[in-house]
Amino acid sequence: MRESAAERHDRLLGLVRERGSARVSDLASQLGVSPVTARRDVEELAGRGLLDRVHGSVSWPQESVPGAGPGSTGSGLVLGMLAPSSTYYFAEVIRGAHEAAAKAGARLILRISDYRPQEDQSRTEGLLSAGAEGLLVAPGWQDPGDPAAFGDWIASLPVPTVLLERRPTAGSPLDGLDRVCSDHAHGVLLAVRHLVDLGHGAPLLMARADSPTAVAVRSGYAEALAVLGLRAPQDVIDSVPAELAPDAFEQAVQALREAVLSGVATAALIHNDVDAIQVVQRLAELGVRVPEDLALIAYDDEVAALADTPLTAVAPPKREVGRHATELLVERLGRSGDAPRRHLTLLPQLRIRDSCGARLP
Repeated sequence: MRESAAERHDRLLGLVRERGSARVSDLASQLGVSPVTARRDVEELAGRGLLDRVHGSVSWPQESVPGAGPGSTGSGLVLGMLAPSSTYYFAEVIRGAHEAAAKAGARLILRISDYRPQEDQSRTEGLLSAGAEGLLVAPGWQDPGDPAAFGDWIASLPVPTVLLERRPTAGSPLDGLDRVCSDHAHGVLLAVRHLVDLGHGAPLLMARADSPTAVAVRSGYAEALAVLGLRAPQDVIDSVPAELAPDAFEQAVQALREAVLSGVATAALIHNDVDAIQVVQRLAELGVRVPEDLALIAYDDEVAALADTPLTAVAPPKREVGRHATELLVERLGRSGDAPRRHLTLLPQLRIRDSCGARLP
């Protein structure tokens, strides 16, 4: 199976994290890629603030307090962060956490689970062994049963813990933890309402089912239709990564094409950005144009603006999630243990671009 760019980026970050610094040429050899590919990956990750690059080498970013001199003293806190990935969606969450930790004079250390929830606990124990006094935890859950199978240990962690972009079952032990999340149901409602305001009927949903965000988008879609008094034009079209399951991806695109040609729908919401861009490209090959034949909104807004036809997209406040979660954790570490726990929900925004077209006559 061909390795995706995101998976390669995570391997590259893991190598640098383990070593502290590395030459780009050595990374190319370790990753089994060309020096050109390694340099391109390094430039992208450095541009996101995930690596520092100097004279042919890269190093793990050093936390510092902006404007602080040699005699400055920060909080001295060590914060640990568990994330399922260091690229795509969570790159911005990590960046927000890094910035907030630096502002507080704290050191942030990171572990990546690669969406393997069975490894979350051991990686978190590694953060505690490294001196973490408080934790930011985004478990690598993918399947609906993962919270029950791989989540109970989080509630018994010995240090203050804030959940990131994860909503446990109501009433469960994890529901009593501090958490900061994006309100994906609100984001979906923004998208559906925008398409309806442009004159379209209820849009189709094409979505993955392999992450908590995907599940939240699906449930948010049903809620949005109920709020607006609409009925789904047909069942949700299951989406899969084109590079991992090309036949299933083609089947999904053909289902969307048929819905457009038959008049079932004139608009669609697609989770996520990468899938949306690939869908638009394949639809064009099949004679379906965006936005002329299909108004389209993507969900995540990671790369939507870079499509040939820039895609309107729902943008969860990823960096702000990381920032607010870190600020909440720092505050929690400085207060007594009986302070009320908090559930902070941040609202996504809808960024209008070209893929929705003009209002229908």
